[in-house]
Amino acid sequence: MTDREASGGSAELLRAEGISVWLSGREVLHDVGFSLGRGEFAALIGSNGAGKTTLLKVILGLQPVSAGTIQLAGQLRGRRHPVIGYVPQKIQLDPDMPVRARDLVGLGLDGQRLGLPLPSAGRRARIDEMLHAVGAAQFGDARVGNLSGGEQQRVLIAHALISRPQLLLLDEPLANLDIASEQDVVALLSRVAREQQIAVLISAHDMNPLLPVMDRIIYLAAGRAASGTTEQVVRTDVLSALYGQHVDVIRVHDRILVVAGRGEAEPVPPDPAIHPHGPAVTGPGTAPEVAGPHRPETAAGPGQATAAEEATTTVRGR
Repeated sequence: MTDREASGGSAELLRAEGISVWLSGREVLHDVGFSLGRGEFAALIGSNGAGKTTLLKVILGLQPVSAGTIQLAGQLRGRRHPVIGYVPQKIQLDPDMPVRARDLVGLGLDGQRLGLPLPSAGRRARIDEMLHAVGAAQFGDARVGNLSGGEQQRVLIAHALISRPQLLLLDEPLANLDIASEQDVVALLSRVAREQQIAVLISAHDMNPLLPVMDRIIYLAAGRAASGTTEQVVRTDVLSALYGQHVDVIRVHDRILVVAGRGEAEPVPPDPAIHPHGPAVTGPGTAPEVAGPHRPETAAGPGQATAAEEATTTVRGR
């Protein structure tokens, strides 16, 4: 349990209720609901195709919903909302692009303005403050394309934070980072959430790097969600109902492995502490695939995953 859990949480900032999205005749999200308070760190966990990016776009107001509502600070979300900072999943930064780290961070101040920004002492001080806050001051004058993956992530986080949002969304910020950079970024985001009382929602395939710091998990499978604390959600009964088949939850050395078994799942009674409508497991689900290079090869042959592998949340050593 984190310090914020022990203290009883904080004022609610984000509430999603009954979110459903249909795209090209397929229901991508079904009756997804959860809440997030100020200063809380939440993980949005699921494999490719589970609906993570779609849900983030809904919160941003970039994706219309078929049903449901998003509330921010107690108000229904409009098309644009200034309280949200966003770090997208993939940004290709050309090494030859003549943009320094501090220049990219400064662009976060100009998203609502037209024309070129005018230099000022106040603007430079604000950029320096944000570079320092994310531990990027030492490479503030370096070209962003020449920075390492972890250093680029720090700059992108500073870019998202400089407008002083109340909610920070990050789409797969740990992808393609080495283990040391991964741990540094997680620690940074946890500190930002705590010190600035910003609600942080980070999507990821693997929950294990986030276990020491996250207050809440939203676990997506086949467009449906179970939400609550790790202890409430990452359980055999809840995830079995979410996937629609038996799932084993194995804990080894403070890490978690989720492995699908055989047979049908037993129904799980609704638990309001996990989800306002129960754990959002109102029908059979489809097990997601293991993320990228962490998929094991089996007797079925390379690229032919068994049912157990397809529902595995990848575990990485630290």
